[in-house]
Amino acid sequence: MGHNAFDETVMFRVAKEEAVDARQVLTAVYQALKEKGYHPINQLVGYLLSGDPAYITSHANARNLIRRLERDELLEELLRSYLERQE
Repeated sequence: MGHNAFDETVMFRVAKEEAVDARQVLTAVYQALKEKGYHPINQLVGYLLSGDPAYITSHANARNLIRRLERDELLEELLRSYLERQE
């Protein structure tokens, strides 16, 4: 049988420097939401689930910052940080 490229498992990887950027973005957005009196976790969850940037304040350029990264990159950073702490 021939080898078909579609039969191979695709590895999903994010470069290390992107992960650092994601962490910095999440930290900055969290702080901006907190400064404006929002519940940052609720707002971030709303954004991550819906993709609607209206969940993120424009204060401190937070909305523009978070839109620079794909939501999957942000989720990967959150999971990595949480699960590595559990080890």
